[in-house]
Amino acid sequence: MKEERIIRLLKHEDLDAVVAIDELAFKRDRRNYFERKVADSVDTSRSLNTSIVCEVDGRVVGFIMGEVYTGEFGVPETTATIDTLGVHPEWQNRGVASELLDQFLTNMKQAGVRKVHTLVNWDEFALEKFLSRHKFAPSKRINLEYQLP
Repeated sequence: MKEERIIRLLKHEDLDAVVAIDELAFKRDRRNYFERKVADSVDTSRSLNTSIVCEVDGRVVGFIMGEVYTGEFGVPETTATIDTLGVHPEWQNRGVASELLDQFLTNMKQAGVRKVHTLVNWDEFALEKFLSRHKFAPSKRINLEYQLP
Protein backbone atom coordinates (compact mmCIF):
# COMPACT_ATOMS: atom_id res chain seq x y z
CA MET A 1 0.00 0.00 0.00
CA LYS A 2 1.35 3.40 -1.00
CA GLU A 3 1.54 6.02 1.71
CA GLU A 4 -0.59 9.14 1.40
CA ARG A 5 1.51 12.20 0.65
CA ILE A 6 0.11 15.64 1.35
CA ILE A 7 1.64 18.61 -0.45
CA ARG A 8 0.69 21.80 1.38
CA LEU A 9 1.85 25.33 2.12
CA LEU A 10 4.66 25.73 4.60
CA LYS A 11 3.58 26.71 8.13
CA HIS A 12 5.64 28.18 10.94
CA GLU A 13 5.28 24.88 12.83
CA ASP A 14 7.33 23.19 10.06
CA LEU A 15 10.51 25.07 11.01
CA ASP A 16 12.10 22.32 13.12
CA ALA A 17 11.48 19.65 10.47
CA VAL A 18 12.90 21.85 7.69
CA VAL A 19 16.01 22.64 9.76
CA ALA A 20 16.53 18.95 10.56
CA ILE A 21 16.21 17.85 6.92
CA ASP A 22 18.61 20.57 5.78
CA GLU A 23 21.11 19.71 8.51
CA LEU A 24 21.18 16.09 7.34
CA ALA A 25 22.17 17.29 3.87
CA PHE A 26 24.62 20.05 4.73
CA LYS A 27 26.01 18.73 8.02
CA ARG A 28 25.53 22.11 9.70
CA ASP A 29 22.76 23.97 11.46
CA ARG A 30 21.26 26.78 9.36
CA ARG A 31 18.42 27.55 11.78
CA ASN A 32 18.97 31.34 11.58
CA TYR A 33 18.57 31.24 7.80
CA PHE A 34 15.41 29.13 8.00
CA GLU A 35 13.90 31.21 10.79
CA ARG A 36 14.07 34.21 8.44
CA LYS A 37 12.89 32.23 5.40
CA VAL A 38 9.93 30.67 7.20
CA ALA A 39 8.92 33.98 8.80
CA ASP A 40 9.02 35.71 5.41
CA SER A 41 7.17 32.85 3.72
CA VAL A 42 4.25 32.73 6.14
CA ASP A 43 3.87 36.53 6.38
CA THR A 44 1.28 36.92 3.64
CA SER A 45 1.05 40.65 4.29
CA ARG A 46 4.50 40.97 2.69
CA SER A 47 4.33 38.43 -0.11
CA LEU A 48 2.72 35.32 -1.52
CA ASN A 49 3.61 32.14 0.41
CA THR A 50 5.23 30.03 -2.30
CA SER A 51 6.98 27.56 -0.01
CA ILE A 52 5.50 24.09 0.30
CA VAL A 53 6.17 20.86 2.15
CA CYS A 54 5.47 17.18 1.59
CA GLU A 55 3.97 15.49 4.62
CA VAL A 56 3.55 11.75 5.20
CA ASP A 57 1.70 10.51 8.29
CA GLY A 58 1.96 13.96 9.89
CA ARG A 59 5.74 14.16 9.33
CA VAL A 60 7.39 16.65 6.96
CA VAL A 61 9.65 14.64 4.64
CA GLY A 62 10.53 17.35 2.10
CA PHE A 63 10.22 21.03 1.28
CA ILE A 64 10.77 23.57 -1.46
CA MET A 65 11.14 27.29 -0.83
CA GLY A 66 11.06 30.16 -3.25
CA GLU A 67 9.84 33.67 -3.89
CA VAL A 68 7.90 35.64 -6.48
CA TYR A 69 9.49 38.79 -7.89
CA THR A 70 7.60 41.57 -9.64
CA GLY A 71 10.15 43.85 -11.21
CA GLU A 72 13.24 43.12 -9.12
CA PHE A 73 16.70 43.05 -10.76
CA GLY A 74 15.38 45.22 -13.61
CA VAL A 75 13.25 42.37 -14.98
CA PRO A 76 9.83 43.74 -15.94
CA GLU A 77 7.87 40.46 -15.89
CA THR A 78 6.78 38.48 -12.86
CA THR A 79 9.30 35.75 -12.14
CA ALA A 80 10.01 33.33 -9.31
CA THR A 81 13.02 31.66 -7.81
CA ILE A 82 13.59 28.39 -6.07
CA ASP A 83 16.25 28.89 -3.44
CA THR A 84 16.01 25.81 -1.21
CA LEU A 85 14.94 22.22 -1.79
CA GLY A 86 15.31 19.43 0.75
CA VAL A 87 14.16 15.85 1.12
CA HIS A 88 14.80 13.65 4.14
CA PRO A 89 17.36 10.94 3.22
CA GLU A 90 14.83 8.18 3.97
CA TRP A 91 12.55 9.67 1.31
CA GLN A 92 15.06 10.52 -1.40
CA ASN A 93 14.69 8.79 -4.78
CA ARG A 94 11.00 8.16 -4.07
CA GLY A 95 9.52 11.01 -6.10
CA VAL A 96 9.10 13.52 -3.27
CA ALA A 97 11.29 16.20 -4.85
CA SER A 98 9.51 15.78 -8.19
CA GLU A 99 6.08 16.11 -6.57
CA LEU A 100 7.19 19.22 -4.70
CA LEU A 101 8.70 20.78 -7.82
CA ASP A 102 5.65 19.98 -9.96
CA GLN A 103 3.31 21.55 -7.38
CA PHE A 104 5.58 24.58 -6.97
CA LEU A 105 5.56 25.14 -10.76
CA THR A 106 1.78 24.70 -10.90
CA ASN A 107 1.37 27.26 -8.09
CA MET A 108 3.67 29.71 -9.87
CA LYS A 109 1.75 29.38 -13.13
CA GLN A 110 -1.49 30.12 -11.26
CA ALA A 111 0.20 33.19 -9.73
CA GLY A 112 1.00 34.56 -13.19
CA VAL A 113 4.69 33.67 -13.18
CA ARG A 114 6.19 32.91 -16.59
CA LYS A 115 9.78 32.02 -15.62
CA VAL A 116 11.23 30.26 -12.59
CA HIS A 117 14.93 30.63 -11.85
CA THR A 118 17.28 28.77 -9.57
CA LEU A 119 21.03 28.50 -9.05
CA VAL A 120 23.02 25.29 -8.95
CA ASN A 121 26.64 25.00 -7.92
CA TRP A 122 28.88 23.95 -10.78
CA ASP A 123 29.72 20.59 -9.20
CA GLU A 124 26.21 19.61 -8.01
CA PHE A 125 25.68 17.15 -10.85
CA ALA A 126 22.80 15.24 -9.27
CA LEU A 127 20.80 18.42 -8.64
CA GLU A 128 21.51 19.72 -12.14
CA LYS A 129 20.43 16.39 -13.63
CA PHE A 130 17.23 16.41 -11.53
CA LEU A 131 16.33 19.94 -12.65
CA SER A 132 17.21 19.13 -16.26
CA ARG A 133 14.78 16.20 -16.21
CA HIS A 134 12.14 18.75 -15.19
CA LYS A 135 12.96 20.91 -18.23
CA PHE A 136 15.13 23.51 -16.49
CA ALA A 137 17.83 24.78 -18.83
CA PRO A 138 20.63 27.34 -18.65
CA SER A 139 19.23 30.86 -18.81
CA LYS A 140 20.43 33.83 -20.79
CA ARG A 141 21.37 35.59 -17.58
CA ILE A 142 24.87 35.46 -16.19
CA ASN A 143 25.37 35.09 -12.47
CA LEU A 144 28.19 37.46 -11.55
CA GLU A 145 30.04 37.48 -8.28
CA TYR A 146 32.70 39.55 -6.59
CA GLN A 147 35.02 37.99 -4.04
CA LEU A 148 35.65 40.46 -1.23
CA PRO A 149 39.31 40.62 -0.19
